[in-house]
Amino acid sequence: MQRKIISAMISWKNSAYRKPLLLQGARQVGKTYTLLEFGKSHYGNVAYINLETSAVARTTFDEDIMPDKIIPKLSVLTGETIVKEKTLIIFDEVQACEKALTSLKYFCEFAPEYHIIASGSLLGIAVNRKQFSFPVGKVDRLTMYPMDFEEFLSAFGENALIEKIRICYNTNTPMDSVYHKVLTEYYRQYLVVGGMPEAAAKYADTKDFKLVRLTQDNILADYLDDMSKYNSANETKKTRCVYGNITVQLSKTNTKFQYKLLKSGGKASEFEDALQWLELTGIIDKCYLTEKIKLPLENYRATDAFKIYMSDIGLLCANKSLKPDDILYSAPSLNDFKGGLVENYVGQQLKISGYNKYCWVSGATAEVDFVIEKDNEIIPIEVKSADNMQAKSLNHYIGLYKPSYAIKIADKNFGFQDGKKTIPLYAAFCI
Repeated sequence: MQRKIISAMISWKNSAYRKPLLLQGARQVGKTYTLLEFGKSHYGNVAYINLETSAVARTTFDEDIMPDKIIPKLSVLTGETIVKEKTLIIFDEVQACEKALTSLKYFCEFAPEYHIIASGSLLGIAVNRKQFSFPVGKVDRLTMYPMDFEEFLSAFGENALIEKIRICYNTNTPMDSVYHKVLTEYYRQYLVVGGMPEAAAKYADTKDFKLVRLTQDNILADYLDDMSKYNSANETKKTRCVYGNITVQLSKTNTKFQYKLLKSGGKASEFEDALQWLELTGIIDKCYLTEKIKLPLENYRATDAFKIYMSDIGLLCANKSLKPDDILYSAPSLNDFKGGLVENYVGQQLKISGYNKYCWVSGATAEVDFVIEKDNEIIPIEVKSADNMQAKSLNHYIGLYKPSYAIKIADKNFGFQDGKKTIPLYAAFCI
């Protein structure tokens, strides 16, 4: 499976200002596989070390973490001759070895000719521990996410369809009805399978949703294990409570996160650490309310008003135990959850595309699902789970702020009318 993040890694490799690279991302998003494929394709050889599974590798950093001392040991440990500029060195699960993380600072300062990528699933948690000496300013960073819908299509060899989507998006030209139907079916499959590479690979190989769900359940179980392993008993209980409540929050007409849905009298002070843990591990993503439509939006976010989404749409469906056929055929039983499901999907595509997204409300009058900064403009985005094209909230926003254009994402074909760019749900990645 070709991942788009490879292009960013190639840019890092060729940069004259390259520093050791820190690759973050939730468990099972494909970090290790992608790093090894990148190394095989773009380097003479790869020196790979898993610091979580190898106690010997961890002790390598105990005595001295200066590059001239570490490199010979790593060469022996991996069985690879490490050549400057020619070898990719990978420190996998680097959060398991504090000194390995700290050593990146010295590779940056004294041995920048070595190409090193450190990756980890729980780096966000690790670097918040007081004992960690994080190499501030001495590393480059990338974050890896689950596969977006474009990568999902590519995994099935549908690059010609991807090109058609981009042409229609750029020209606001309706997609041919035959292709539109095929892509809508792929989109619904993506809702079930999601973007975790192992789940997508199982589906590509077998077309068996039971095997896909088993894979997803195993990933969800790993998340629960991490909550217990890297939390106190009290915080584990709170974190699992928030995690298990995500689908409840998204089932409400108002998808704004409500602490009272966690427990009677629930308050921010009680659950904010649990929320932060889930966010730092990449399991959830927050979308804050913006109090003003003014650049930069980050300056005007309301820190106490937000929505939360699962980072992978397939895991969201598995977490709620949704039946694949109900999703594939839009069963009426999903009506209460369909809005939150589709909103989560679009939010995930925007996140993977690199947007900091916000939501906007005008009292009890109107609500726009997302607003983003694009090309130095603020663009509102309204999401519809069906072909209902009424846009009262979006029209209200347009009347107030006069954006150059607005985006409507729905179960409709491409088009542009009255300042609104309509795109089908399967084209959200184009934004």
